[in-house]
Amino acid sequence: MKIDARNLACPRPVVLALEALPKLAAGESLQVVVNESVAVGNLTRLAAEKNCDLATETNAKETTLTLTPRAAVSASESAEAEAQELCDIPASGASVIAVDTDSMGRGNEELGKILVKGFIYALAHQDKVPEKMLFFNGGAHLTCEGSESLEDIRELEKRGTTILTCGTCLDFYGIRDKLAVGGVTNLYEIAKTVVEHPGMTTL
Repeated sequence: MKIDARNLACPRPVVLALEALPKLAAGESLQVVVNESVAVGNLTRLAAEKNCDLATETNAKETTLTLTPRAAVSASESAEAEAQELCDIPASGASVIAVDTDSMGRGNEELGKILVKGFIYALAHQDKVPEKMLFFNGGAHLTCEGSESLEDIRELEKRGTTILTCGTCLDFYGIRDKLAVGGVTNLYEIAKTVVEHPGMTTL
């Protein structure tokens, strides 16, 4: 059995593995493909916890971990709860940042683009990262191919920030097929986030 857990922040790869291990036939292995180091460490810890032999294969972009149980693995009552206990999850600040433009501040647009790039870089390298970032209107361009902030936004996602871009905005600009990081959201979910996080910061 094989699970593609690339671009999924922990604990999600571990949750998927916990759900899959009890379904394996005797002697069968589970392969989990990830592309960030936190998931590799957490899945290695899972293999030891569940008494599995572990083999890893790494190339420049991703790691495949093969878990082979030495005995049948019992189903977890709550894979999500067990994964939270097993995982070393990077610190995440309880904050939401909404990005509605690909330029920061008012005045010179070229300077604004430099500032937004620097700001996202700084966010990605803080001790604590935001819980969630919402990209809409002009900000939708930042999560798409060609964005100079892509690597920093990917780093934020790897460290636990949920990255969501407005689907209506992607469609309006004709760039849905160029989305390169995170998932797609809608105005209902954005409104729900605003209500749940009244102190949300808008860039």
